[in-house]
Amino acid sequence: MTLNIAGAARFDGKVALITGGATGMGFATAQLFLAEGAKVVITGRSEDRLKLAAERLDGGDRLLTVAADVSKPADLARLTDEVRERFGHLDVVFANAGVGVFKRIEEFTEEDVDYVVDANFKGVFYTVQSSLPLLRDGGSIVINASWTLHRGLAIGSLYAATKAAAANLAKTLASDLADRRIRVNSVSPGYIDTDMFRESVPTTEAREDSAAQSVQKRVGTPEEVASTVAFLASDAAAFVNGVDLLVDGGVVNAIPA
Repeated sequence: MTLNIAGAARFDGKVALITGGATGMGFATAQLFLAEGAKVVITGRSEDRLKLAAERLDGGDRLLTVAADVSKPADLARLTDEVRERFGHLDVVFANAGVGVFKRIEEFTEEDVDYVVDANFKGVFYTVQSSLPLLRDGGSIVINASWTLHRGLAIGSLYAATKAAAANLAKTLASDLADRRIRVNSVSPGYIDTDMFRESVPTTEAREDSAAQSVQKRVGTPEEVASTVAFLASDAAAFVNGVDLLVDGGVVNAIPA
């Protein structure tokens, strides 16, 4: 899908941090922000994936990659130091990094729970907390949640619960950070064609079933989520605050004909 950069200087001179930016929705968002003039910091746990992403993004000195695990405050402290040294401040934070384990509730182990909660809630919380000293007043935070917080999914209890917590965090932070004029919103993607989706939905038949749940009869693209994140982070959304915005092709709110 071709990125729409009609508003190409929308983020000129601004600095955006995108966690989980080496693949999927994070990568597409980094690509769009770079195209629209931003300086971009992407993080990920895999140095190899970050290296490959940097080559594909070709952002030159406007791109900084930092290997970091968002569930570890020490990694985020190091990230903050590197961002401060390179760019001095932040204007946008997209707390995107997350993981999924999909099982029936009786099958979850303590290790599963720790893994998902650490990445999807603690990681988001720590990302925002560690970014605040660098985030300019009037900045924007976008949290990646999920359509699953709006509907029950038999194998999604753990994943959905952490995403619901993350979306709620966006609402409370919108209030908590209002004195600094920092807007906080979340996006709830539906079925999006990412590596994580393909790993979780491994067969063609299962992917077709997922697509059939949308009134648009398809899964979404990472670029479609990226454009929504960019809207929420931009001045066009200056009066949008504490909102969870579905990017799901109608999976939650519309019944396919």
